[in-house]
Amino acid sequence: MKIICSVLLTLSALSGCAKKNVASVPAEIKLTDTSKVAYKVNGSSTYLALGDSYTIGESVALSQSFPYQLSSLLGLQANPTIIATTGWTTSNLIYAISNSNITNKTYDFVTLLIGVNDQYQGMNVDDYRTRFKQLLQTAITFAKGDRTRVFVLSIPDYGVTPFANRDDSRIGPEIDNFNYVNRSESSFAGVNYLDITGISKQAATDASLIAPDGLHPSAKMYALWVQQLAPMVAARLNK
Repeated sequence: MKIICSVLLTLSALSGCAKKNVASVPAEIKLTDTSKVAYKVNGSSTYLALGDSYTIGESVALSQSFPYQLSSLLGLQANPTIIATTGWTTSNLIYAISNSNITNKTYDFVTLLIGVNDQYQGMNVDDYRTRFKQLLQTAITFAKGDRTRVFVLSIPDYGVTPFANRDDSRIGPEIDNFNYVNRSESSFAGVNYLDITGISKQAATDASLIAPDGLHPSAKMYALWVQQLAPMVAARLNK
């Protein structure tokens, strides 16, 4: 989120953030012991994660971001490929993908979580729909044209976080409107959809689900997402 970025870093305003988009995450970050995997799939499966701060894992260690926790739980041998940066809108993500070095590559499965910065910056929901549909088709192409191997996650409700300063009565409904769009378009496109917004709302009464910046999810919250996402992905990859 543009402002959600620096606010996370300065708690005063959101702007350019520390973690940058990467087409390939550093190899020195190791995944967990695959012998203890709960939802094991073919270890050579490749994974592309598209998004913003919620995907890159702002304010937590990269190994604790949801793509890394998911890769660990699935027993993947390679690190996930991540195209995500804190503050990105759908427009930013579209531009970054088109200028990345992965445009001609494909992956065994893809996750997509994008839209909170569109909401935060007051962008039009209808415009979001247009750009989200474009990103959804891009994700399907990256997944070798297999719609069943694309997994869309809903936008978390940051209105319950300290950063929102008790403004969830406005933020929550706006997030719901954006999630209505990504959910309906995902259904129409025939891809998988995971609603993690309910989990994010638990942060209203459980501070351990929020990162130290007072805005982004903690590693614990990401783990809750992954507990629901891993069996969905395993079911598709093991078909």
